[in-house]
Amino acid sequence: MASPIDLRNPGCPIRVGIVFMNSVTEHLDIAPASFFSCISRRFLQRAPPNLVSDELKSQALDFEHHWVTEDGKTPARLTGNMKVLPTNSFADCPPLDIVVLGAYAVGYQVSETEKQFLRKAYAECAALLCVCAGFLPVLAAGILEGKTLTAPIPMLPMMRQTAPGINWIKRRWAQDGKIWTTGSLLNGMDMMAGFGRHTWGGKDSLVDHMIRVGYWPERDVNYADARTSRL
Repeated sequence: MASPIDLRNPGCPIRVGIVFMNSVTEHLDIAPASFFSCISRRFLQRAPPNLVSDELKSQALDFEHHWVTEDGKTPARLTGNMKVLPTNSFADCPPLDIVVLGAYAVGYQVSETEKQFLRKAYAECAALLCVCAGFLPVLAAGILEGKTLTAPIPMLPMMRQTAPGINWIKRRWAQDGKIWTTGSLLNGMDMMAGFGRHTWGGKDSLVDHMIRVGYWPERDVNYADARTSRL
């Protein structure tokens, strides 16, 4: 098996995979995946210079988006009665460089087929981004033992009891190696800004510019600026 791609110097299009379980996914959880489009060469090639300078455009990257369901035929179900047409099945999906997972319906039991695909995707990817309770299928796949993770604040007491082999911390988002996790829902936007800066950012970079002009949230990672800090 080849080593994961170097996201900073990929040398080829970066494959982003939004992976769906056979359940209903919270559509806000996968919204952060749009970040990759806003720093892509395809999106920026027509942007006027008053929005993005030619110098910054030179930092743009190529991305391939893969929308992955088990059979590659059945549309993925999202909250709000939305559906996504898949581009790939578990069987024909190419190795993914970045994997995005959102939360699914409470009570859904991840199948062994789903677990096997997640183990494969984790081994091949350079980054696994789990938004809200999107970490649960990865936990079921046995990948997270010994890691430091966060989760939605109301879930933390339960997770500390049911998964004591994980270091659970109260933060908007957390990183442990290539695993990124978040608190509830919209904290995925903060995480994606953090992931972008960590991977391609820095002062006066394209990522820095697009985060600012796009008003991507970068709130205090420890919830110090939020009422939820009292939970």
